Amino acid sequence: MTSYIELLDTAVAAARAGGEVLIRWFRSGQLEVGIKGENDFVTRADRESEAVVAGLIRARHPDHHLLGEEGGVHAGGRGDVQWILDPLDGTTNFLQGLPVFSVSIGCREGRDLVAAAVYEPLTGDLFTATRGGGAHWNGRPMRASSRQGLPGAFLATGYPFRAKAALDVYLAVFREVFLDARAVRRCGSAALDLAYTAAGVYDGFFEFRLSPWDIAAGALLIEEAGGVLSDLDGGQSYLEHGNLLAGGKGVLPALRAAVARHASEAHLQDLVPVDVEALGLLV
Repeated sequence: MTSYIELLDTAVAAARAGGEVLIRWFRSGQLEVGIKGENDFVTRADRESEAVVAGLIRARHPDHHLLGEEGGVHAGGRGDVQWILDPLDGTTNFLQGLPVFSVSIGCREGRDLVAAAVYEPLTGDLFTATRGGGAHWNGRPMRASSRQGLPGAFLATGYPFRAKAALDVYLAVFREVFLDARAVRRCGSAALDLAYTAAGVYDGFFEFRLSPWDIAAGALLIEEAGGVLSDLDGGQSYLEHGNLLAGGKGVLPALRAAVARHASEAHLQDLVPVDVEALGLLV
């Protein structure tokens, strides 16, 4: 049985290796850009980063499953350990030359997230966690926000650009939250948003219809930093359904109450159906 520390060591090594690829391509002017969907892009940098990340993980743990944003389910896995990776979270920022992007790697054993690394290549900031081992920012312990309620809260969000049928619902939620909060930021990398929520920089976070690779690493960071996460109904289906509310223990109940006045898991499923089986998650 591989220890969580060994898994974290792999996650960190893989994240750094993927980050080296991204730095080489950033603002190079030589990227080949493909289109996955409306306003949803993939570049040679995404693919090369994932190849490096997946190759390193596969070399160290040949029996483990891999689920990557660009390569989907990588063949060859056995057992109940699955790596969930985003080789470039913030592709649109990356394409535009905006220096806000990351590599996100989470490891899941059964249904439990057990190791995580989110790496920001340009700054060198590294966020890590192991189940039961706490969460760290560049090796120093980090804690989620202790703020109580939404008034004065500093929040992060992401627009549902892959789920435009949910836009009106999202905007209703945004308006209510915005009127209470001190500020709401949208930086373009959900993995970094979650990492900074774990660090207490953001008091809370909300977004609809994320993918598992957007969430996996950041979710463990927040849990191990003493924060809490839920889906729109207060359950734990966020990895499968992609609707995520997160933050400090004093913020999440108020955030969920605001969201519940406009949205529910059933409502989002009606608006933007998700085929959970097609995601490739081990269940």
